[in-house]
Formats: sequence, structure tokens, C-alpha cells
Amino acid sequence: VQLVESGGGLVQPGDSLRLSCTASRFDPFELDAYAVGWLRQAPGTGREAISSISKSEGRKYYADFVKGRFTISRDNDKSTAYLQMDNLKPEDSAIYYCALRSSMPGASNWWDEVEYEHWGQGTQVTVSS
Repeated sequence: VQLVESGGGLVQPGDSLRLSCTASRFDPFELDAYAVGWLRQAPGTGREAISSISKSEGRKYYADFVKGRFTISRDNDKSTAYLQMDNLKPEDSAIYYCALRSSMPGASNWWDEVEYEHWGQGTQVTVSS
């Protein structure tokens, strides 16, 4: 499984970005078997979970610091997941990673990066005026 993130860049505070995560070398049907998570890591800090979406898009989870600003979604037919980020803040600057997990995310563990089995290489998001 290969995951490729895209859509990062340099934006100003208050701007929006949409990150994409595409699974390649992957039967589109098989993406249904995985939940998708987005995590990020800023320089000098640990990686933190942002959001997760279940296999069928039935459940979505968000970290408190992005609720109301970020929206996770997925298109299994395109083997792609998305993270719409609105009202970006300088503290959102980080490398953003998508990851897949075969286990079902729940309220108590959606944020646990140990559960994620496949990772992308990350895409840089910088929010600065």
C-alpha cells in the first residue's frame, strides 16, 4: 500500500486548504477495509492526531483544536481521503500525514497512532502572514 498526500502549501491565516490522500497500487474496493486518519507534526513536537473517519464514512472524529474548522471525508471509489481545512491558524503549521488502519476507530482510540498501519510521506502546511 502506498499513500500519497498532496495539497499542502503556504497560506495566510484565515485561508483554506484541502489535503488529499490517495492510495495507489491498491484495488479501490479494498480501501473500504480501512479507516483513515490524519495526523500532523510540527517542528520540535510530537505527532498529534487531527481526525479519523471510519471505513464507511459513518463515524468521524476530530481533535478539539480543529473542530468546526476541519472536515474529513473520503471517496472510496477514488481511493482518496480528504481533509478540508478552513480558517487556518499559524499554529496549524506542520507536516500533515494520512494513515490507514484496519481496526475500527472509536472515541477512545481514534487518536492512537499505534493503531495506524500504513502511512504517507506527509505534506507541509505553513500558515503565515
